[in-house]
Amino acid sequence: MSNAAAGIAPSDISTIEDLREFVHATLCSKENLVSDQFKMIERELTKNGRPCGFQFTIHGPRQVRLSAVWAADRNLLYFYDTSGVRYLKVPLRKRFAMNAAA
Repeated sequence: MSNAAAGIAPSDISTIEDLREFVHATLCSKENLVSDQFKMIERELTKNGRPCGFQFTIHGPRQVRLSAVWAADRNLLYFYDTSGVRYLKVPLRKRFAMNAAA
């Protein structure tokens, strides 16, 4: 999969907004979805009552559901296809705080 479709390289992700843009474009490119026609839902993940990452989901046509999880402690993005199978793991170079997402 080409990261060029996202318009931003994983090494350039330095803010939550960059992360959202990259995840949205990467998920849409997986199923050839037109990115401006499908909104992404974002949910904060917690562990022991503390924020630990985000889950991103896109609901496309024909019950297509794609998702990604950002594990903040490991600073990794995991992408899952419509079957729930992980198809991509992206390490991020730059860290940013969970509270920056608010």
